[in-house]
Amino acid sequence: MWLVRSRSACSAPGSAPPPWGPGRAWQAVSMVLEVALIDVLPGHEDDFAAAYAEAHAIIIATEGCRSVRMTRGIESPSRFVLLVEWDSVQAHEENFRGTEAFDRWRALIGPHFAGPPRVEHFVDVPA
Repeated sequence: MWLVRSRSACSAPGSAPPPWGPGRAWQAVSMVLEVALIDVLPGHEDDFAAAYAEAHAIIIATEGCRSVRMTRGIESPSRFVLLVEWDSVQAHEENFRGTEAFDRWRALIGPHFAGPPRVEHFVDVPA
């Protein structure tokens, strides 16, 4: 977990603003959750799961990756949700998406996609 003093303390010029609002002098930022909604070609579900089992080792070894979990839909068994905890969006994009490891990951699981996954990043909402 990081404690940051102000917006400028963690933002590079031209980058997206950090995940907290104005008026908060100190804010804890612990991690970013990547959520990827993946629709798999009907009949490929078991092959996709097997490919993920192999590909898991690639992503979990990435610097800045904290955890990886894949879930499968009950009502929609061809729909999977990938949940990855990253140190930051930058860790995801620079340490994984922009590397050969991502190419290997995608080569294993990509042939089973029914379409491009929908990927977004989230931060925790304080209780």
